[in-house]
Amino acid sequence: MTLRGFVKKATGQDIYLCQACNDCDIGTREDMDIPLSSLVQLILLNDEEALQCRTLWSDSALEASRGACKRGLDLRAVMLALREESQRKAGG
Repeated sequence: MTLRGFVKKATGQDIYLCQACNDCDIGTREDMDIPLSSLVQLILLNDEEALQCRTLWSDSALEASRGACKRGLDLRAVMLALREESQRKAGG
């Protein structure tokens, strides 16, 4: 299953609705390695880096993701689902 398919199944959110407007970008904080918009693009590209990046585990990114998408994507739910998938793949 692709990351996009996983996210849709786990959250009901279709990342394909992202128009790459970058409105979700909060900048890169100290505990982040990529901006939120790049995380979304990694999901669209089915790039496993989305499950390994520091941004996924950033509390500031998780908090900033609330209402960050102007198109109505629940990026917080997406991040939480990816965290669970990352832990599952890591075996714990």
